[in-house]
Amino acid sequence: MQSWRRKSLWLAMSASWLLVLLGVFPLLRLAVPSRPRAGTSQGWPRWLDAELLQSFSQPAEFPEDGPQPPRAPGGGSCTWEACFDASKCRGGGLKVFVYPATGPVSETHRRILASIEGSRYHTFSAAEACLLLLLSPDTPAGQCTPVPLQWDGGRNHLVLGLHPAPCLRPFQLGQAMVAQARPTVDTFRAGFDVALPLLPEAHPLRGGAPGQLRQHSPHPGMALLALAEERGGWHTAGTNSSACPWDGHCEQDHGPKQTHPGATLPNATFCLIPGRSSDALHFLQALQAGCIPVLLSPRWELPFSEVIDWTKAAIVADERLSLQVLTALQEMPLTRVLALRQQTQFLWDAYFSTVEKVIHTTLEIIQDRISGASAHPFYHLQQGSRPLGKFSALIWVEAPGQLPVKLIQAMAGSQHCAQILVLWSSEKPPPPRLPETAVPLTVIDGPRKVSGRFFPYSAINTDAILSLDAHSSLSTSEVDFAFVVWQSFPERMVGFLTWNHFWDEARGSWGYTAERANEFSMVLTSAAFYHRYYHTLFTHSLPKALWTLADEAPTCVDVLMNFLVAAVTKLPPIKVPHATRHGETSPPLAPGGPGLRQEQQPAAQDCINQMVAGFGHMPLVSSRLRLDPVLFKDPVSMLRKKYRSLEKP
Repeated sequence: MQSWRRKSLWLAMSASWLLVLLGVFPLLRLAVPSRPRAGTSQGWPRWLDAELLQSFSQPAEFPEDGPQPPRAPGGGSCTWEACFDASKCRGGGLKVFVYPATGPVSETHRRILASIEGSRYHTFSAAEACLLLLLSPDTPAGQCTPVPLQWDGGRNHLVLGLHPAPCLRPFQLGQAMVAQARPTVDTFRAGFDVALPLLPEAHPLRGGAPGQLRQHSPHPGMALLALAEERGGWHTAGTNSSACPWDGHCEQDHGPKQTHPGATLPNATFCLIPGRSSDALHFLQALQAGCIPVLLSPRWELPFSEVIDWTKAAIVADERLSLQVLTALQEMPLTRVLALRQQTQFLWDAYFSTVEKVIHTTLEIIQDRISGASAHPFYHLQQGSRPLGKFSALIWVEAPGQLPVKLIQAMAGSQHCAQILVLWSSEKPPPPRLPETAVPLTVIDGPRKVSGRFFPYSAINTDAILSLDAHSSLSTSEVDFAFVVWQSFPERMVGFLTWNHFWDEARGSWGYTAERANEFSMVLTSAAFYHRYYHTLFTHSLPKALWTLADEAPTCVDVLMNFLVAAVTKLPPIKVPHATRHGETSPPLAPGGPGLRQEQQPAAQDCINQMVAGFGHMPLVSSRLRLDPVLFKDPVSMLRKKYRSLEKP
């Protein structure tokens, strides 16, 4: 009898453990977005600390036979190869023509049009374009814009709308791509259409609000969960919650609850978002707040799912497994919570905080399909694995066109220099004979415009670039130490001469100065280290208007490059020491400074304000930090110091 009882008890315990395994392990597989689709690039956002913060889960952990979204009816058979003629984009690359509006133009359409016209892809000629863009109107159901005369069955067309349009149907679109907010999974054509985020009506054109996360690790009093409500608020539950606040069938919930109908951003670690289409707007609110989105059986495609790996920032769970989901969230390691929250802030700032970023990302996705290459915000783990121990010296030579032999010899003497590239932008031809150097020396025929300094030349074969001009004066020790500093901060600019920006209360505008002070926010590109990826961003991401401004006022190109790097990193540049002769040989050019020509003053004085308008905000960050070598200026023997020439008069 006792033996039978022991066997029964053992069988009951075994069955209980089996149920736990079957209940929890599938949950862990479901609690992430679906794996990237075959044939799509997943090379976008990666964090610098990816080795320290492991992702929530890797795609290889999931089964291959996951559910696939059904094909769209009618036009659902369209693929990129079948319905888009990429040969029209050869030569000039992606050029976009926007059809003029046939009726009243809403504020949303004005913002979209301004974003497209300010991009490098726009053209006013339909014959020159390889992509014809039709803005989806904000019209009531049944009132759809007639197709244009050049419709051609929708081939090489893109129908774009930041808000769900009632007239978008596959049988009407034919071979046209659709870039639409919150597309349903049953009509979305993967690899062909583009899923957009659902933006609020008042979403800013540029600038935008930053992410609201101030503390990546949850503090003790912070709510664990926030549930999105249909009326726009958030319903929060404390860390002691032992039930599922989104399910009315939960037995009990001992945690404190609060309802904030008027709140737009949640204050919790995880944001539970039901799968209803009406809740898609809460998704962006969670990203901005740094609240990890937990999507409960969503019925809409995640925005930019073709290129963004959402496994690094969001969780998809089955709403039927409410108690298991809650347990998994409560027991999630803090390292995973930290990694997910960091990624929400990056994604918000890089792709979703403004209308301009959403539109430009959409066009870049199409450009990537055409060229097979991508150029997106800087992450050195992705671009170059690790910065190598060499740099390329890029020396810009303009009129009168004299080769800086002394500077070339100083660069060649650096143990870290891999090559010297002379960007010849003078009308005078370069000398027929070049000085002999220990490293390769190459002359590149450069454009006459100052913006040509920052073109991504194929001859640059190192991650690090030392930007110089013919008037720069640096010693080998200065260069060696600055490069060592840059290797520790490869995402930032490291330079010698500095400027600082300030707010002029009297004029109500921004200004900048070259006067030596205890703060700085910019380093001059006449002697600065930075990653070569910023050449790609400078060439392919900046609006054309800012290029023109830099070419018209050459002193503004330093400001523009510093704006670009600061906008990406949210960090100030780094200053390193240099001998006094450097500043005396190449005086910095600033508004009202002695090196500024009279005819340049109006544009130079106002360029910083025009750049603020172009970026939508002031990205520069001030710093009071300068990095010096150990034993620098210390009263010890010079023989003990590694960078001795830094202290020589």
